[in-house]
Amino acid sequence: MKHAKHLKLLAETRDELSSSLSWLQRSVQKCSHKDRHYEWTADDYDAFEALTSRFARVSDILLQKFFRALDVVELSEGGTLLDVLLRAEKRGLVESADHFLEIRELRNEINHEYATDDLPALFEAVLHKSPELIATVERSMHYADERYLGSS
Repeated sequence: MKHAKHLKLLAETRDELSSSLSWLQRSVQKCSHKDRHYEWTADDYDAFEALTSRFARVSDILLQKFFRALDVVELSEGGTLLDVLLRAEKRGLVESADHFLEIRELRNEINHEYATDDLPALFEAVLHKSPELIATVERSMHYADERYLGSS
C-alpha cells in the first residue's frame, strides 16, 4: 500500500515535469537564434524572462521533486542535494553530479538575476545549459517509465 502511494507521487511528479519540460523546450526554440551581441527588443527580454523562469522551474522539479520521488520509490531517500545527485549519477540519469551542480548554480543565479548587470550573458548561459537539462529530464522520465510507471 505504501509503495503504491510512492508510485502515485512519482507518476504525478513525472507528469508535472513533462508539462514543464514542454514549456522549456518552447522557450528554447523561441530564443535560440539570439546571442549576447543581438540587438535586443523588449519582446526579446520578455521571451528570455520566460526561458529563465522555465529553466529554473524544470531544474527545481527535477532536483527537488522527481529525483527525491525516485529515491523514495527505491528506498534510498534522504540526504543533501549532493546525495540526491550522486544517486542520480549512479542510476545514469546525470552524467556527473558535480557537473550538474552548475545547472543548480545557474538556477540560483536566475533567482537572483537582479545581482547581475549582464542579462544577455545570463540568457546565453541558460541557452547553453538547456540541452543538458532537457536531455537529463528526458532520460530520467524514460528511466521512471521503464522501471516503475509501465509506459515507454
